Amino acid sequence: MDIDKLRTSRKREQQLEQLSPFELKDNLITLASDQQKKPVKTMLNAGRGNPNWTATVPREAFFILGMFGVEESKLAMQKPSGIAGIPQKSGIAKRFEAFLKKEKQTPGIELLNGLYKYGIDKHGFDLDSWVFELAEGVVGDQYPSPVRMLKQTEKVVHDYLIQEMCGDKPSRAGKFDLFAVEGGTAAMCYIFDSLIENCLLKKGDRIALGVPVFTPYLEIPELARYDFKVTFIHGSGKDKDGNSTFQYPDEELDKLGDKSIKAFFIVNPSNPTSVEISDHSRKYLVKVVKNLNPNLMILTDDVYGTFVPGFVSLMNELPQNTLCVYSFSKYFGATGWRLGVIALYEDNIYDDMLSAIPEKDKERLAKLYESLTLHPEKLKFIDRLVADSRQVALNHTAGLSTPQQIQMLLFATFALLDKENKYKTDCINLLQHRYTLLWEGINIPVIPDPERAAYYCEIDIHEWAMKNYGKEFVTFLEKNFEPVDIVFRLAEKSSIVLLNGGGFAGPEWSVRVSLANLEDKDYSVIGKELSETMQDYVEAWESTK
Repeated sequence: MDIDKLRTSRKREQQLEQLSPFELKDNLITLASDQQKKPVKTMLNAGRGNPNWTATVPREAFFILGMFGVEESKLAMQKPSGIAGIPQKSGIAKRFEAFLKKEKQTPGIELLNGLYKYGIDKHGFDLDSWVFELAEGVVGDQYPSPVRMLKQTEKVVHDYLIQEMCGDKPSRAGKFDLFAVEGGTAAMCYIFDSLIENCLLKKGDRIALGVPVFTPYLEIPELARYDFKVTFIHGSGKDKDGNSTFQYPDEELDKLGDKSIKAFFIVNPSNPTSVEISDHSRKYLVKVVKNLNPNLMILTDDVYGTFVPGFVSLMNELPQNTLCVYSFSKYFGATGWRLGVIALYEDNIYDDMLSAIPEKDKERLAKLYESLTLHPEKLKFIDRLVADSRQVALNHTAGLSTPQQIQMLLFATFALLDKENKYKTDCINLLQHRYTLLWEGINIPVIPDPERAAYYCEIDIHEWAMKNYGKEFVTFLEKNFEPVDIVFRLAEKSSIVLLNGGGFAGPEWSVRVSLANLEDKDYSVIGKELSETMQDYVEAWESTK
């Protein structure tokens, strides 16, 4: 068998493939870094989804708003040492209007002006109250109040979610309550803990998980504090030519009709496969839930929804059942800001089920939340989430920092005022172009897919081997190599870091390429190196004949 041996032995590969892909990545980076020391080698790390773009206009607006906030603080008190007062509400709108005129040529001021008018025209905000929230929020001189989310900020971010998650056409009247959180990661931790604390999930309960999926969602249910029994809903769909679509077949969604399954956790569009649930599957899922399991709790992580034109979340299709987590991190290039929201429809099954838990649990929870309200039994689940996030006792200092909420507000407003979707179009085109370059490098035609977000790309080596060379070649691969061999080979030989798809509960012989964090031309290189490595396996197989 004529194929270069790796420094990493097969036995070592077997050991390392037990790790999370994100931990395995560190080993691959070490290998790729060593190779990078050789002439003309640059490490290409396509293993992480941190975008390499930023939304500049909302940031410009944030910084110029900060100038206004500081000016307002100095009006109240100013000392040479640098001590100033805090913004004052009376007459602040007039002063803001004067500031907008004075700074009319400053980058970001147009968005600030649009934000000001949007709040007045769309929601009828009181002028001084509206500007006071902006000024006080950007300065960050007060604890967040309300603790769940700033009052007027919540309404504008709500508009953004309706536009981006519901196709701007909500399926029913009513509103979603929002909880501003420190990114999607915090949201998941809060939700899991509150579901357990409030007896909506119990240790050892059965849940369902849409796979392939972001690895922490595979790991969290196994923690001793949860110990959930997990049913996988496999995105194993294929098109008429046998190509993976990663959609959920009807027979997989049928599993959710089992009432012993209490909750369904899903990333949509998916990670690592980066496709939105198809219209057919979404409608079929709605039918299964409504007819067979109406109290199924659904947690959907929709961070990649903005990369699919016309995206529709399950929060729109099944609002009463769905806790939606949305993060601003990817779309606006803001992973460092830690900005996310949890959205829960005001008429929901979570509040209904709280009224049906055993009396002894109601008594325990009444005792837990009695410091917050005279009627703890009426406390909504979304407000319990907030309290639980600060161990209840520290609820009065809960909430996302106000400057973070103001930046979130500006991101949301930027998208709301972009009526021609120029920013969205550029984001989508950027990722789709990189997707095309990758596949052109592999020398495989791109298959059109309207559900494709293209934030990541899942490449199934097993599927490619079977379609092009048949079962005999597949058997050769399985006998002589570990599924993770290709990611080690790419790291050692080409200084390229990809993640193994098997670590996401995806096809074992697949790799995940992030299309978000490298330069366009790099994806052509990755495609070519991946193709050459795949051909190395073919040549090794042919040499055994």
